[in-house]
Amino acid sequence: MWTTGRAGERRGRVDAVADDVELSVVAGSFRARPGEEATLAALLAKYVVLTRMRPHCRNVDLVMSVTESGRFLVVEKWDDPDAQRAHLDAEETVEMARAAVEILAAKPDLGLYEVVSAHDLD
Repeated sequence: MWTTGRAGERRGRVDAVADDVELSVVAGSFRARPGEEATLAALLAKYVVLTRMRPHCRNVDLVMSVTESGRFLVVEKWDDPDAQRAHLDAEETVEMARAAVEILAAKPDLGLYEVVSAHDLD
């Protein structure tokens, strides 16, 4: 990230995150039943908004596939694994899971990931 001075001139680079920060990353792929795409999109969008308000949530993104109709991906970044695990029992997570059962074409594909940076590629 660049800091700016007058008239938008660049002054210098500022690292937004310390090098020693370990993030817990979760990704979930969801596939809607035919005709339920808009319903699933709305459900996941609400979940994302509520999840972003949770303590220790760094970010949550919702994206929709351009190659496979009705497929959505949710990517969550947490400060630590404990915060991510606590979120599994949170009201918004339980509510989303219950509501999604009838509109999903298959069980969601969920995974835990580690962040890879250029520093890790030595």
